[in-house]
Amino acid sequence: MSILVLIPARMAATRLPGKPLADIAGRPMIVHVADRARESGVGRVAIATDSPEVRDAAAAFGHEAVMTSERHQSGSDRIFEALQTLDPEGRAEAVLNLQGDLPTIEPALIGRAASLLDEPDVDIGTLGAGIVREEEKANPNVVKIVGSPIAPARLRALYFTRATAPWGEGPLYHHIGIYAWRRAALERFVSLPQSALERREKLEQLRGLEAGMRIDAGIVDTVPLGVDTPDDLERARALISGNYQG
Repeated sequence: MSILVLIPARMAATRLPGKPLADIAGRPMIVHVADRARESGVGRVAIATDSPEVRDAAAAFGHEAVMTSERHQSGSDRIFEALQTLDPEGRAEAVLNLQGDLPTIEPALIGRAASLLDEPDVDIGTLGAGIVREEEKANPNVVKIVGSPIAPARLRALYFTRATAPWGEGPLYHHIGIYAWRRAALERFVSLPQSALERREKLEQLRGLEAGMRIDAGIVDTVPLGVDTPDDLERARALISGNYQG
């Protein structure tokens, strides 16, 4: 399957302004993410941005970038515009949306998300990891996957929520926001209006479930570090420099 890996990047982060260009060991954070994507070997890699500064930084380190509109409300809308610009002939059969704030992600995780599309009935592949810290179970910033096991380390997603779910004994799964889309699924998704549960939970992936799309989640061992705050940035710097003591 021909896959295009797209990394959306905006400069307007409220908690960490200028986040994509934050320096980590002499390279902008967005470049580290693109490096990891390239190392995965999944496919062509490009950064989708509304910022000339991000575009220029990508080019300076040998990565492809494409300019997109400033008006997009979601990463999915941004990558769809980038897809149309970069591949108007429709050669890419799938698109992998990789968040631009995961500078320490293991390349194998990117490949794992893409591999979920090997099952022909899957519209969207994503990832999850078991929650091991008690405080994360009730944290609304930790999105949980509710799903049915269909194979070892694989769920068919039934719901995503900020609440603690499901109830009762058993594991809870932290959703990792990486999405492998079949091209047709992405085209359909961006044409749909926001759904009721999407608006209520503020979780875009619920639009797909409410529209009857199949989302499978590969369960992996750890959640990659997402950089949202200055403390996260310092941790990423320590991890990449080999000096992390956590």
